[in-house]
Amino acid sequence: MTSVTRDDPTDVRPTGGLLRHRDFRLLWAGQAVSSVGSNVTTVALPLVAVAVLDAGTFQVAVLTAAAWLPWLLIGLPAGAWVDRLPRRPVMVLCDLLCAVAFLSVPLVALLGRLTVAQLLLVALSAGAARVFFETADQVYLPVLLRPGQLPEGNAKLQATQTVSYVVGPGLAGLIAQLTGAVAALLLDALTFLVSAVLLLRIRTREPRVRRSEPSRSLRRDITEGLRFVVRDPYLRVLTVFGAASNIGLTGYQAVLVVFLVRDLRLEPGLVGGLVGVMSAGGIIGALLATTVARRCGTARALLVAGALTGPPALLIPLAAPGVGLAWPALGGLLIGLGVAIGNVVKGAFRQTYTPHHLLGRVTVSMHLLNYGTIPLAAVLAGAIGARYGVGTAIIGMTAWLALTPLILFVGPIRRRRDLPAAPVAS
Repeated sequence: MTSVTRDDPTDVRPTGGLLRHRDFRLLWAGQAVSSVGSNVTTVALPLVAVAVLDAGTFQVAVLTAAAWLPWLLIGLPAGAWVDRLPRRPVMVLCDLLCAVAFLSVPLVALLGRLTVAQLLLVALSAGAARVFFETADQVYLPVLLRPGQLPEGNAKLQATQTVSYVVGPGLAGLIAQLTGAVAALLLDALTFLVSAVLLLRIRTREPRVRRSEPSRSLRRDITEGLRFVVRDPYLRVLTVFGAASNIGLTGYQAVLVVFLVRDLRLEPGLVGGLVGVMSAGGIIGALLATTVARRCGTARALLVAGALTGPPALLIPLAAPGVGLAWPALGGLLIGLGVAIGNVVKGAFRQTYTPHHLLGRVTVSMHLLNYGTIPLAAVLAGAIGARYGVGTAIIGMTAWLALTPLILFVGPIRRRRDLPAAPVAS
């Protein structure tokens, strides 16, 4: 059994809102800049593959898959390790590793030796670092904030992340248009360095973790987290829904750049701008999430989020040059709105509902299935696109996404106004 000793939160957490919370501001700023850089990469890396290396549809999809494959390979042990380690140093190290990985692309390109294999290696390395960073981040936030502050904290982090979905692709398209796609990756490397510096300035001490069973095996720790998720009716449904919806989301996104560049003949700047507009709904969703949850109830807010995430996806295949670009823009806006509301509500629920000593393992257990479907979906979309055409792949993936909200009606969520505060004692 693991026990956690924590300082009295009233000693280190200021009142008056999170804008006055110095350490949260540093965490928030660090995540904001690195999120912008990461979302530059989501457009810049495929553009490098397509425009510089003339990669095929399947190769571009595999590139997307490589960024998420580490969740399948190291996700479960990463959760157990994070529960045993101080989280902030883990996050700083991950930022530094990502900076080195993305900096290698322009350096290798200068030598004239850039290949698709190099891009795959970079995507895998950054993906592995992301596994540890995101897991540690989810566990670290409750260290900085009281339980009552977590919804606001998650909403602010989600809002800046979704702003980066708009700013990042737009910057990637602009930089690619002016100086080439390879140069855009320099910005990503810089943002990870800035994030590491900001994290190092945080003063809050992490609680000490005392283990009464020092000989516990890694396998036993992993099993404990998995068992908690599988047995809990709320976390189980949310995990399955997240996994299913990510198949559709990632499937169409993995081939979207190829579709826009090769089928619709759009310029890189317009590609980045359209992807940014499609992501803009997430900003509104993050800002409205706590209000929707308060007025509708947290359980009902998840149903609203699911309805916004699914059916609007059917608008994306209607894309056409000119005025026809309004359809994917509107579909993406609504999807982003739903995803942001769902992520804020689900994130705050998981952090307050799960016993803290299990939080890292529970988080990564859910992410294993949620994110583990992403590389599979990317490869599947790439295979469909290569065999039957990119448009067919987008139709299939968005149709799947439209049906996924039905999963939320299986289980107790549909019968409640609010999600429970703690698991029912067995």
